[in-house]
Amino acid sequence: VWGVFAAIRLYRAETKLPSDLALALEVGATRTGAVDSLVDRMGMRYAPAVLRLMGPKLVARYRRKIDLAGNPGGLTIDRYAARRAVYGFLGAVGFLVFLLRGQVLVALLLLAFGAFWTEVGIWSAIRIRKDEIERTLPDFLDVLAVVVSAGLGFRQALDRVASRYEGPWADELRITLRQMDLGMSRRQAFAELRRRNDSEQVAMFVTALQQGEELGAPIVDTLVALAKDMRRTDAQNARRKAARAV
Repeated sequence: VWGVFAAIRLYRAETKLPSDLALALEVGATRTGAVDSLVDRMGMRYAPAVLRLMGPKLVARYRRKIDLAGNPGGLTIDRYAARRAVYGFLGAVGFLVFLLRGQVLVALLLLAFGAFWTEVGIWSAIRIRKDEIERTLPDFLDVLAVVVSAGLGFRQALDRVASRYEGPWADELRITLRQMDLGMSRRQAFAELRRRNDSEQVAMFVTALQQGEELGAPIVDTLVALAKDMRRTDAQNARRKAARAV
C-alpha cells in the first residue's frame, strides 16, 4: 500500500521536466498504452539519474536493443530509463514489505519483476519483430522482382511494393527510402537497414543487393535467387526445430 501511495506522489509531483525529456514523453504518448504512459510520467524525471548510473556503454547497448525491438509502444532510451526507475522502486518496496512478512519467495519474485520486467518486454519485442520480418521477406522479394521486371526502376519499385505492406519490414523500408530522399546514398541507407536489424535474412538481402550492384548482375535474378535461398533456409531451420522437439 505504501508503495502505491509513494508512486502516486511521484506522479503528482510538480518537478519541472527538462525540455528534451518532456518532448520525448509527449511524442511517445501517442504510441504508448495507458499503463506505460502512467509509468513514464511517474519515472521520466528520474530518467537522467538512471542513465548516468548506467554509463555511456550500457546506454548505447540498450539504445541498440530498443532499435532492434522497433521502439515498441514508442519506447525510447529515456522512457526505458523512466520505466526502470518506477519498476525498480516498486519492486524494491514490494520486496521489503513481503520480506518483513516472512514471504521470501514472493519478495524475490517482486524484486526480479522490478529488475527485469522492462528487459523482458524488449527481448520479447525483438524476437517477435525479427520473426515477422523474416516471414515477410521471401514473399516481398518475389513481388519486388515482378514489379522490377515490369519495367520500374529499383527505387520506384521498392517504394511501390513497400506501400502495399504493413508491419515492421514495411516500416524499415520506409525509413530507408526516407534516408535516400534526404540525400543518403543507396549503399549507406541499406547498410543502416542492416545495422538496425539483427537478422541473417536482412543481412543476406543487403549483401546481395550491394554485391549485385558491384558486379552488375540483373537485379531481378538477384531477388529471385535470394527469395529461394531464404525459403530453403527457413525449411532447414524448421526441420532442425522439429528434430529437437522429438
